[in-house]
Order: sequence, then C-alpha cells, then structure tokens
Amino acid sequence: MNETLKVIDRRKSTRVYSAEPLTQAEKDAILQATLRAPTAGNMMLYSIIEIEDQELKERLAITCDNQPFIAKAPFVLLFVADYQRWYDYYLLCSVPERCEELGICPRDPQAGDLLLACCDTLIAAQTAVIAAESLGIGSCYIGDILENYETHRELLALPRYVLPITMLCFGHPAREKGAKTRTTRFDREFIVHKNCYRRLDEANLERMFSPLQEKLFASGQKRKEAENLGQHQYFRKFIADFSIEMNRSVKEMLKNWK
Repeated sequence: MNETLKVIDRRKSTRVYSAEPLTQAEKDAILQATLRAPTAGNMMLYSIIEIEDQELKERLAITCDNQPFIAKAPFVLLFVADYQRWYDYYLLCSVPERCEELGICPRDPQAGDLLLACCDTLIAAQTAVIAAESLGIGSCYIGDILENYETHRELLALPRYVLPITMLCFGHPAREKGAKTRTTRFDREFIVHKNCYRRLDEANLERMFSPLQEKLFASGQKRKEAENLGQHQYFRKFIADFSIEMNRSVKEMLKNWK
C-alpha cells in the first residue's frame, strides 16, 4: 500500500483536539491542496469561508445541532456552493443585453446548476480532508450546517446563489479516553455495482446490515422502542428533530435559489 492509500485508510473523524494550534504553513498547505481539487468545467463553483472569530465559532456550535467541539476546533472551514460569482460576472459582461440582441432568452441558475456546484463543493472539501490527514491533522465534517438556513444566511452574509453545503473542523488529534474505533464500512459487494444498479433483495439486505445490528445489540445502545437496526436508525436519525430541521432548512434554500 503506497503512502496516499495509507493516508486514506487511516483517516477517521476527529472531534477532540490538542492545544497545539495549526501553523499558518499548515493552513496554507491545506487550502492550496483544496484549490487543486477537480472542478466542473474549471469553474470552481464553490467558495471557502474560514471561521476565525471565536464568537462566530461558538454561535455555529449552537446552530449546528449543539456541538461544543466546533467552538474548540483550531481551524474551521465552511464550504459553500457558489454560483453568485459567475452570475455576477455574467451581469458585468452584459450577458442579458447580448442575449436580447441575439434573440436568446437568458436564464438564472437552476436546480442542475446547484447540484453541479454542490459536487464541486464536496470534492473540494474532501480534498482538504485528505491534505490535512497527510499532515497529521484530524478533521470532522459538520453536515448540520444545512440546518437553520435563515440564521446562517444572515450570520455569514450569504447572497442568493451561495448555499452552505458542509463545514469542516480541523486540529491535531488529542488522545481520547475510551476513543471509539473507526466506523465499520459496508462490504464492497453491496456498494460497488457493475454496468447498472442492483437493488438488494431481502437476503442481501439482511447480510449487509446484520454485522451492524449485532454490534448495536451487543453495545446495549439500541433505542428502547426499536426491535432491529432499521427501526433504531429510523427513530434515532431519520425522524429526529435535527433531520426534520435539515429538510425544512434545505427546502427554504431551494425556494430562495429559485
């Protein structure tokens, strides 16, 4: 296994950080690697907001589902899907006027443009994660930035065609007492398909999820109302308050985009 594959293999989410701050050189190295990420049409349909202000970190720790470690992270980057920059440039270049001269109906950014920008944004974020890991710096994704859109839009001065997609906390890992082992991934046979999608039948679904179910029951952490892993996951996450808020918030994002 080469060094790059070793970096990818050992990476896990880090939520407890040592007191050692990141150097400016380390921050610059992560950002420089991020800017080399693959991007659709070389458009770089994302922006990165470095969250330096401590009060802002503490506020985000609350609005992102009450996760105090966010406020303690030495380096926090918010990744936003960004079509505003190109749209503003189109206006600067008199695109609507030129379209009118040519008899072409101009258009605003639409759903497909948003999904493409989301792809660019997440590719950039994961590039930052791998770059940080190669430097011995841990990271943790904060998907909860998708919640409380109206608050985050105001807090971060996000214009219409800029949407928060993910946030990353970085820091040198601290030794955690009773630290969890890395999450077990599903076996390759269930995830990798050839030539077309293969919907799993009941037997394969049982095989896929049974190791996780056994682990859950052995840990004693199963929700009392759940009789199996599917019910546990449904009650714990799918209908949890944060999930309901996330979907409400994303609905508002899409409404504003349109």
